[in-house]
Order: sequence, then C-alpha cells, then structure tokens
Amino acid sequence: MIESLNSLIQSLGIPIWLFVTVLVWIYTWKLIALWTAARKQSLSWFIILALFNTMGILEIVYVMLISKMECCALSNKKKVENKKQKKKSVSYKRKRK
Repeated sequence: MIESLNSLIQSLGIPIWLFVTVLVWIYTWKLIALWTAARKQSLSWFIILALFNTMGILEIVYVMLISKMECCALSNKKKVENKKQKKKSVSYKRKRK
C-alpha cells in the first residue's frame, strides 16, 4: 500500500512533504466543518461536507460564512418567538384581571 502511494506521488512529481501538508490541510478543515455542522444540528450540511471533497474550499466557506449566517438567522427566529410568547402572557394576564 505504501509502495503504491509512493510510486503515485513520484509519478506526479510532487514532493512528499507537500503531499502530506495538503492532506493535513484538507482533513483539518473537513473535521472543523463537520464538527461545526454537527453542533448546529445541520444534517444537510453535514452530509454534503462528508460526501464531497473540495480540497478544503467548501469547508472553509461553511465555517467562515454559512455557519455564522445560520447562527444569526436562528437567533433572530428565537427572538421573534420569545416576543410572541411575552405578548401572549401579557394578554393572558390582562384578561384575568
């Protein structure tokens, strides 16, 4: 297995240190993105990130942009729901009096 990997790297003309660096870069971002998607309970993004290998590009875009947009959208949605609940409780208290 290692011999076939070495022969593949040599045939491509890539130094081994560059190959290892790229692999570490890709899988570090993939793990960070998968962890972020799992924490945010975003199953669709988790599946997309797990299946497609985009050399870390999609993972970086997700971590830096998309996960933050979803976070803001979710927090705004929760604020609206809290306001609705407060209005209901205030109107209920007024009706009781």
